[in-house]
Amino acid sequence: MDQLRSLRVFAQVIAEGSFAGAARTLDLAPAVVTRAVSDLEDHLGVRLLNRTTRSLALTEVGQEYLERAKRVLGELDDADAIAISVNSAPSGNVRILCPPAFATHQLVKHLPDFRTRYPGIQLELSASGPVAAADENFDISIVSIGQQALQGDFVVRPLASSSFVICAAPAYLERCGRPLQPDDLLLHDGLLPAVAAVRHELTLFREEPGTAHRKRQVLKLGLRPPVLCTSQLEVLYAAAVAGMGVAGLPTFMVADALRDGRLERVLPEWRGAALQLYAALPTRKHVPARTRVFMDFLLEIFGGSQADPWIASLG
Repeated sequence: MDQLRSLRVFAQVIAEGSFAGAARTLDLAPAVVTRAVSDLEDHLGVRLLNRTTRSLALTEVGQEYLERAKRVLGELDDADAIAISVNSAPSGNVRILCPPAFATHQLVKHLPDFRTRYPGIQLELSASGPVAAADENFDISIVSIGQQALQGDFVVRPLASSSFVICAAPAYLERCGRPLQPDDLLLHDGLLPAVAAVRHELTLFREEPGTAHRKRQVLKLGLRPPVLCTSQLEVLYAAAVAGMGVAGLPTFMVADALRDGRLERVLPEWRGAALQLYAALPTRKHVPARTRVFMDFLLEIFGGSQADPWIASLG
């Protein structure tokens, strides 16, 4: 008796609810399916199924045996997939969930390189809004959060950290002056995220030279309302580049604009809070090769740590 074959046939009979259905799915003669289950029962010395002319049902031992058989078959399928992937280029579809600002300013510009390396992989990118938690409906979720802990049962790898820095268009600063200390910001046209506008305050930090300490300063915003507040970082970015005022934006968004002169950093020794960026995937025993290589690519491109690679590149 081919016990492995009989296990697969037995599991398929239960999945289909009939011997005839299993025979059609497996492309076997009905008699072959019936014989495989009978041989398995003879080998075990127990009845796995109660059969009638109209239905079949698992016995108590059959139920327990099925659960263990499914685990064995699943492990074998995973082992086969791993072995096959060694000798074949990764291929197939990878579904990615990503915050829109990070997708636009960082992720997408690196995808041509990934495409060159892995032409057999197709990417499906969803970037419809903020991503504060991983989603099991996606192969990889790029999560952007503050200091809170990640929620859910996921395999998580840090990608990078991104600090909020204060910036404005050079034309705005020429017209309205350059702030020299944090309190000067209160005299300028503010472009604020909605949460800061609701709290009526902005918290800034400065590293103390030669120490591990940070100086903290809270600016009360009630004296002069912002000229624009929104929950969309892309809108704040566009308004800052257009010369509408001073904004605090994450380094991954503004690094290119600071380098090419569209924006100028204001009070460069001060920063706002930081975003932590993670790549998360659902907990699975076997991760497809296409997902693994995309995860490795993210870690390679963005550093795979909790450092801020964009602020480091600005000096």
